[in-house]
Parts: sequence; structure tokens; C-alpha cells
Amino acid sequence: MKLLDKSLLSTLKSIATQNIVSHYHNLQQHRTIVKVRLKWVKNRGLDHIIDVQTDLKAACLLKDAIVRSPVGYLTAKSLADSQKLLGLTVPTLRFIRRYPTLFEEFPHPKYQSLPCFRLTQIAKILHDQELKVFEDNHADLVERLSKVLMMTTNRMVALQSLHPLKWDLGLPDDFDKRFPDHFRIVKGTNGLACLKLVQWPEKYAVSELQKMNDDSSPPAGYREFKRGKAALEFPMSFPRGYGAQKKVKAWMDEFQKLPCISPYEDSRGIDPNSDLMEKRVVGVLHEFLSLTLYKKTKRNYLRSLRKELYLPDRFTRIFTRYPGIFYLSLKCKTTTVALREGYRRGRLVNAHPLTRHRDKFHHVMRTGLIYRSKGVDILPQLDNVLDEEENELTEEEEIELTDECDGTSDAETASDED
Repeated sequence: MKLLDKSLLSTLKSIATQNIVSHYHNLQQHRTIVKVRLKWVKNRGLDHIIDVQTDLKAACLLKDAIVRSPVGYLTAKSLADSQKLLGLTVPTLRFIRRYPTLFEEFPHPKYQSLPCFRLTQIAKILHDQELKVFEDNHADLVERLSKVLMMTTNRMVALQSLHPLKWDLGLPDDFDKRFPDHFRIVKGTNGLACLKLVQWPEKYAVSELQKMNDDSSPPAGYREFKRGKAALEFPMSFPRGYGAQKKVKAWMDEFQKLPCISPYEDSRGIDPNSDLMEKRVVGVLHEFLSLTLYKKTKRNYLRSLRKELYLPDRFTRIFTRYPGIFYLSLKCKTTTVALREGYRRGRLVNAHPLTRHRDKFHHVMRTGLIYRSKGVDILPQLDNVLDEEENELTEEEEIELTDECDGTSDAETASDED
């Protein structure tokens, strides 16, 4: 009887969602909401976090590369062309020498003039602890990766698009072979190796937005919409000065009233030029960023998934159009998009166990940078290594409010470049 009730409820939800989509597909063939063009506002707090984590990510990637090396070390020659790949603004050799508490330099066994780098004992301990974190969070890894694939049109993604996202999604090196009961490697229509979802897990088909609004029932949401209230509202945190603007408030009120299509529903029947489709795109991007550990990722990584996620060609303009939801950073010679709700007073909200472990790694990095002139003798204790400093997120520059026009801001221009 319980199974029958669940099946019936699932069917009713699906029918109700389809009715909502059909209803607004008929009513909103064209955009009806008057939008406001908002000038990009720099947030020094979030930029600082992105700057720090860029170095942390590079150090972790170097650590993983050394672990994968059959000889257990990397030569200076092998690091020569890795700067861009690691996202660094300085040469890799100079970067790795900053952190003697993680990387030990020694001469090559055969070519004495060739510098080599291997992991210090404390770096090996941290790596072993990281493997333990992966083991302890097995179920979370499966859910996170399943939800990424569930949002795609064919329930699969090319491995070449997933590998750059390993750091952001908190995936282990062997994620493509680690869970054979849930994912399998197949050949895509373009000939590329893809990771495909074995079976649709219905229990995962609930978005973060639905969880936050504590209402995953489409029929109830539709009734709320008919009474003039949005069923699912995006949390918004505007830069200083935006919230009081009447045009912005009116625009966001109308936007929030639109029904929210789940990122796990098939939306190919919605008019791509409608307001409803725009809100669906916002929802997909919001959900994807919610699945990342740091609630952020690089613009190019999202671009590589555009077709799979059924996003429009110039979807990156969404980030500057909705500054209350997203923040677009131009830090470290790249474009990074972050969820504003993911950070509060300079700290990550609801930190994942893996991010807390990476905080330890960063503490060892920072200690090595301070005492690098004294070598590796000064090593930090592992017990109490979390940084207690808080970064303020209030240092934002002056804003400008105008009616939306064909022009684009500097951030929009950067986000549209290839």
C-alpha cells in the first residue's frame, strides 16, 4: 500500500509540473517582465576567498600529481608548462618552493642539477586523512555525482568535462570507476568517453531550492502562485545600494512570483525566449553551484556543460543580471561564479568535511610560507589548525542603475568571451 501511495504521489507531482509548464508555455511566449540592467559590483571579500583557494587548489593538485607519479616525485622540467593548467599567476617552480612544509626539494638521482619535489611526511599524513574523508562520505559522493548527471538531458557527461570539476565537486581521482553500481563509462554520440547514470534515483530529484523552501510539492506551489505568491523563492543578498532601488525590487518581486521548474525536470517544451525559461536557467545554475563544495566554480567549466544542461548560448549573462543570487569574480586572470548565499561574513556556510580537511592543508601551506627560510623543521600541529580569521564581505564598490539596454558591463563582456 505504501509503495502504491508513493507511486501515485510521484505521478501526481509529474502531472502537476507538466501542467504548470504547459500553462506558462502558452501564456509567456514572449518576455513580459521589465528588467533592469545592473552594473557589476566588485566584492573584495569574495575575491579574497577565491584568491586564497586558487593557491590551495594548485597545491592540492600538485600533491595529487606527486602521489600518482610512479617514481613518487616531480621534476622541475615536468612542471615547466603547468602554470596555466594550475590557474597560477606565478611560475609553478616559484610557487612550489614557497611551501617547504608540503613539498621537499632534492636533486635528481641521476641528473644532480635537475631539482625534484616529493611530499613531506606531513603532506603524506594529510593525503591519507583525505582518503579517509572520501571513504567516510561515500554516500554523499554518490548523491552529488548522481544529481549532476540527473540534470543533464541524456543522464551522462563527457569525462573530459567532469575531470576539471573534481576539485569543485569534491570527487576522488578514481570517481569514474569507484561506484560501478551507480555509474558506468559509455561512448557518447561524439565518440567521447562519458560517465552515465545507471539508474534514476528518485530520492535525489529534490533541488536545494526546494529543500530551503521546505515545499517540494508542485500542486501546492501552483496554488501559492495563483494567490500571487511564489512557490519557491531564491534567497537573495544584494550588494550595498541595490535593495532600496524600487526598479530592482519590482523586477525581483515579479521574478520570484514565476513558478520554479525543477532542474531535474525535462524543460525542452518551454519557450526558450520566455521569462519562465530564464528562471529555469537560474534554477539550474543555482542547483549546480549548490552541489559544489565551495558554492562556486569557473565560468569555463559551466560552458563545457552548456548543451548537457540545456542552457542558452549566452547563459553567462544571467550571473550579472541576478547579482542578488550570483557573484561574478574576475580574480586570478579567470572568471569565477559563486553563490552569494554560500558565504556569510567571509565564511563558507555549512562546510563539508572535505573542506574542513582542506583548511588543515591550507594551514600547513601558510605556515610553510611564513617559515620557508628556516626549511621544513618548523611543522605545525595537526590538532588545532583551523584559521579563525574572518573576511569582511562589505567592501563593495559604487553601483550604477539604468534601464536594461543592449550594452554590457565589463563583467558581462568577460563572461561572454571564449
